[in-house]
Amino acid sequence: MANLNKVMLIGRLTRDPEIKTFANGGKVANVGFAVNNRKKNAASGQWEDVPVWVDLKAFNRDTGRKLADLFEQNLKKGQQAYIEGHLVLEEWTGKEDGKKHNKTVVYVDDLQFLEKKEGGAAPSSGKSAGKPANEESLDDVPF
Repeated sequence: MANLNKVMLIGRLTRDPEIKTFANGGKVANVGFAVNNRKKNAASGQWEDVPVWVDLKAFNRDTGRKLADLFEQNLKKGQQAYIEGHLVLEEWTGKEDGKKHNKTVVYVDDLQFLEKKEGGAAPSSGKSAGKPANEESLDDVPF
């Protein structure tokens, strides 16, 4: 039986990346991200944007790109990016309540900057991409 676990998103950061460094030297960026779905309002007949909130995690890898560093150095709340990743179900037991919890998170495999870095300079790392045709709908996500 074949399986496929691939996520592709264009959206905006909902907060600045939260960086955690581990004792072994590893690093992870926890990122809030929002994308818009469009639906037609039955009452007005107008199309509306409906935000979908997604949690992302980007890791520095021993071999390959240092994705946590790229998020930390180049992206801030409100900036637009293209993300490729895969879904992971994270599970843990709550320290306070002792109950089992879980949530689905997107682990980032690749990142492309869709806007220039603040100050007008293009980001030093990452791939560049053109603006998507539906970019105007992404600008309306409430942060």
